[in-house]
Parts: sequence; structure tokens; C-alpha cells
Amino acid sequence: MAAQRAKAPLRQFWRTLTSMRTALILLFLLAVAAVPGSILPQRPLNASKTQSYIDDHGAWGTFLDKIGMFDVFGSVWFSAIYLLLFVSLVGCLIPRIRVHARAMVRAPLKAPKNLDRLPESAAYETGHTPDQVAAEVKAALGPRWRKITREEGGAIAISAEKGYSRETGNLLFHVALLAALILIAVGKTWSYEGQRVVVQGADQGFCNTVSQYDNWRPGRLASEGKVSPAPFCVDSLDNFVATYGSNGAPTQFRADITYRKDVDAAQQKTSITVNHPMRLEGDRVYLIGHGFAPELTITMPDGTVRHDVQPFIPTDANTYYSEGAFKEQGKSGANQDVGVSGFFAPTPADDGNGVITSVAPQATNPVLGIMVYKGNLNYTGLPQSVYSLDTTKMTKLGAVNLHAGESKTFDGVTVRFDGWRPWVSLQVSHDPTQGYLLIAAVAMVIGLFGSLAVRRRRVWVRISPSRDGSTVVQVGGLARSDSGNFTTEFAALVERLNERSGRVRDQRFDGAPV
Repeated sequence: MAAQRAKAPLRQFWRTLTSMRTALILLFLLAVAAVPGSILPQRPLNASKTQSYIDDHGAWGTFLDKIGMFDVFGSVWFSAIYLLLFVSLVGCLIPRIRVHARAMVRAPLKAPKNLDRLPESAAYETGHTPDQVAAEVKAALGPRWRKITREEGGAIAISAEKGYSRETGNLLFHVALLAALILIAVGKTWSYEGQRVVVQGADQGFCNTVSQYDNWRPGRLASEGKVSPAPFCVDSLDNFVATYGSNGAPTQFRADITYRKDVDAAQQKTSITVNHPMRLEGDRVYLIGHGFAPELTITMPDGTVRHDVQPFIPTDANTYYSEGAFKEQGKSGANQDVGVSGFFAPTPADDGNGVITSVAPQATNPVLGIMVYKGNLNYTGLPQSVYSLDTTKMTKLGAVNLHAGESKTFDGVTVRFDGWRPWVSLQVSHDPTQGYLLIAAVAMVIGLFGSLAVRRRRVWVRISPSRDGSTVVQVGGLARSDSGNFTTEFAALVERLNERSGRVRDQRFDGAPV
């Protein structure tokens, strides 16, 4: 007895967890929990942007970081909701599938004794024989109804049901949702994503290997080396085209690239646009960003000449005002390194205070603003950002704004702005479950449509011979769902039966004529 009392709370918890209401609540919570992941910067996607957000928001940013808001989909609380939803769906669906399977093979219920007590009922007399009326009833109902005929003490009773696909659709939706959850989890372990910035015409191609990506995000199995990346290579960015409408809104971004399906294959050309990736060996190459890469010719303090092109990162997504840096090493130990940091304004404008901004993303007589430093770039062997400059051991020589073709000399260092090239950010994504997820999504839509559009109906018809030689037909109906207008549907069904049976007169259920 004590053991049963101890198990009672566990049974109650399990019943609550596996109820459909709990599954819907958890599904809603999962959707709500995913909202911060689309609003706040996420550390796995952009660590530097996340750290900048934390620094800018002080204690609030630190608090959000402690509760996992900058890695929502990897947080403990998001995983807990995900797992609880998974368990709830499994525990809810298995009994429902079993019950529905039994209902599908079970014959329709016997006709109630008093059909006139049902929400919908009617009765009439006909001159046809009971067997004829039974055949006419089956024909009027059609193939959509499951029907069974029984003998009831000299009367013929027909039980008919339809709308089983409503529950089938409901179960299909939830099974597909469960499959989607499993596929997402499996896909995260087998997937990988790599990003690489490629400058047009700069011979900055790459192959699909971990070491050649600027940013690499592998799933668990991919990080353990159990997933072999497809052996393709992107050799070059041949041309990038950005098209804008009259209002300045972008209408198309297109990257023309040269690639090889494997290292030894012949080169091929293709174009990648937004939402239309290149697909190779199960991988997809997306165009996810673009910007400008200024070209500089730098005369070093020792007289050597360096030609360099570096991508600048947009800090304004609307005008593509961008920032970046150049790093040129001199002789070791001579403190003759040269660093150049600055901004690139595609369509420059003075804000009235002498500060250059950009007013449009198109490159129209752009300005490159630079600050030139000389000294020690402070290379310590640790990774450094290529977009920023460590000036702690450097001396600022000066600053200037340059148009293409202009140059400026600073204490033995000459910098010439030669022009600019477009760059694109390509993302290589691998997810072996993507096709199956599409199937699951389609199944969810089909199941949802079936569960909303189909209605459960039950109809019983009792056919009895009367003393005067005619046949009395009694009809009763019951809607198993509240949706739809069953009264109108039932009246139409009775009218079809009347037409087929050649009704003589309406009849009350007590046998007295109307």
C-alpha cells in the first residue's frame, strides 16, 4: 500500500507530462524560447558582435550572458524544454495511435434504441421494401462512409461513420512534428558550417577543408572527424553584382564563381544568388554577405613597396559604411611595421561637423579615411582580428581622407588609395537531414489540413416494415466534432434518402403520421 502511495505522484506526473495540453504548452514555450535567438547576437554565429553587445550593455549584458541568452539553442533551459517536448509527444502519441488503430478496425456502433433522442433525427414512410431501402441507403451514403448492416428483431439497422481521417491527420501532424524534432537533433550532430570571405579577382579561393575557413562551426560528429566534407573547391570570385531599385533597396545580389567538384576535376562556372545556393555532393554554398575591399599601395620606411587589398566589414547595413585595417610587417626587430586602420564610405557625405559618413550602399566616388601607424604590430603568435589594429606599440603618423588615385606621405611612409574590389562571404552548409525535414514539414501541413478540414459524423438508419405494408425509415445523426453545420448536412442526407426511397409521408417516431 505504501509503495502504491509513493508511486501515485509519479503516475500523476507522467499523465500530466504526456497529455496533449502539456505538449501544446511545451511547443509554445519552445517557440517563445527561440525568440531571443533571433533578436540577440549569438556567440556561435558571431563571437565578436556578441562580446561588443555585452560590453555596450554593462550589467544587463553580463546578466543575459549568464543565463545563456547569447547561445540560446545550446543552453540548458532550451535543451530541457526540447527534451520534455520530445518525451511528452512520445508518451502522448503511442496510446493515441493504439486507440486510433483499434477504432479503424472496429465496426461502427450499433444503432441507439431511441433515434429520436439524438441531436438530429427524422422519419418517413416509403412503399419500397426494407431490403430495397437498405440498398438505397447504402448508395446514398456513398463510399466515404464506413457502413455495417445488422438485423434487429425484424428490422434492418445500418450504422455508418465517416471522418476517421480527422484523427489520422491529427496524429500525422504530431508524428511528423516528432520526426522533425528528431531530425533536427540528428542533423546538429552530423552537420557543419564554414564561412569564408572571398575578394573578387584576388586569387583567394578555398577548398572544403576545415583549415581554409575563416569561421568553422561543426556538429559533434563533424568535430570528431566522423563526417568527411565534400572535396569541392571554390577557386575564385569572378564577378559580383549588386542591383538596387530607385528607392535604394537592394533587388539582387549575384556572385559569379569558378569552382571544381574535386581537386582534380575541371573548372566550372556558376552563379550564386540569395536563397539560391550552389549544391555539391550534399553541401550547399550560400551567398550570405558582401562588402568592399580597398586596395592600397604602401611604401615602407625601408623603401620597399607593398600592394595589398583587405576586406572592410560594414558597420551600417543600410549604407555599407565599413571599417577595416591593413598590416604590413617590416624587418624583424626594427620597429618598422606599418599599420593602416580606417573607414570606407561608398557614397560619402559630410554630416556638417567634418565627419564623413555614407548615404547609400552603391560605390559613387567613395572615400577611404585612414590613420597610419608605425612601430611594432605586436604579433605574439596568438590569433588576431584581421579587421582591427593593435596600436599599443605603434606611433600614429597621421590621418587623411583619400579618393581613388590619391596618395599621402607620412614620415617616410607613403599610402596610395588605388581603388576597391567587392568581396563576398560564402557559407558552406552540410545537413544530411534537410531533405527528410522537408518531407516532415509537408506531412505536418497535410496532417494539419486533415485535422481541421475533416469532420467526424455518425448516422444510423433503422428500416422497419409497418402493419399497412409500407416501410418506416428512421434516421438519426450525431456530430463527433463541433465544427461545421451538421444540421444542414443531415437534412441534405435525409433528402437524398427520400428521393431514392420515394417517400410516401413524413412520420413521427411514435408511428403517428405528421
